[in-house]
Amino acid sequence: MEQLLQQIEACKNEVAAFKAHTPDDVEAFRIKYLGTKGLVKSIMGEMKNVPNEQKKAFGQILNQFKAFVEAAFAQLQANNEANSQNETANFDWSLPGDTTLVGTRHPLSIVRNQIVSIFKKLGFAVAEGPEIEDDWHNFGAMNLPEDHPARDMQDTFYINQNPAWLLRTHTSSVQARVMENQKPPIRVICPGRVYRNETISARAHCFFHQIEGLYIDENVSFADLKQTLYFFVQEMFGKDVKVRFRPSYFPFTEPSAEMDISCLICGGDGCNVCKHTGWVEILGSGMVHPKVLENFGIDSTKYTGFAFGMGVERICQLKYRVNDLRLYSQNDVRFLKQFTGAL
Repeated sequence: MEQLLQQIEACKNEVAAFKAHTPDDVEAFRIKYLGTKGLVKSIMGEMKNVPNEQKKAFGQILNQFKAFVEAAFAQLQANNEANSQNETANFDWSLPGDTTLVGTRHPLSIVRNQIVSIFKKLGFAVAEGPEIEDDWHNFGAMNLPEDHPARDMQDTFYINQNPAWLLRTHTSSVQARVMENQKPPIRVICPGRVYRNETISARAHCFFHQIEGLYIDENVSFADLKQTLYFFVQEMFGKDVKVRFRPSYFPFTEPSAEMDISCLICGGDGCNVCKHTGWVEILGSGMVHPKVLENFGIDSTKYTGFAFGMGVERICQLKYRVNDLRLYSQNDVRFLKQFTGAL
């Protein structure tokens, strides 16, 4: 009995000296003293060893001991709650919150998706192909034989000269693969990255992005091409943008034309972007050359078609007033975060 009373007294001293600074400390007190395996339950379990004539007196001691511990626990809870309220009362609610960085699509992806969405309204499907191409699909099939001078217009990254494998210089190679595997009617757009061996500057890069379109069917005319591109321009830049076509030359189309729009920077009055002409070229286009059709077994006397191609960077430059192509690939957060919230 004497030993048990000493244990109770020692436990009461521990309880009286216990300090709780956090809710976790309060919970630790509860587990240690009042839990199912706590000291209070352990000590009260010794009641079975007390002689019968002392059980009444000892029971009162144990009840007082349990009440003492429970009161101490209640006081620790009250103190901890009061401290929490004081901390809340002293908090300056006018302080700014932590900034949460919001991710966004890359501006080129935003514009690419917009272009694809516009042409999908006209029934164009999306076609993709390999970035590493053979000479036939990149050049030969597009009416550019080995000795054709137009090959000099594109500085090519060759991977292997014999046989010739290269990084595609345009997504026309995707058009070639579509015509190779699908018979008319064909109506596709071909987005993707292309590569040319050019010196990197504000106006040029060794890689960039294109979207080319191809439509082949019976009775397709240049008027169909013009109306398709008129629709695209108005959807992308607005109803007030003016359009003009200029004769041009591309080996895979005949006749060929380049398409200009009125400068969005100066409204057509003339500025550095449009070189004071009031016009900015945005794409090349034309009727698919009969030889290109014949290269894939398409009857050029029955079917006609048009094709067009544009640089995504150029469209993005006009839409968002970006004046340096290098910004697209530098991963500068100061540049990219401006497009948070864009479509």
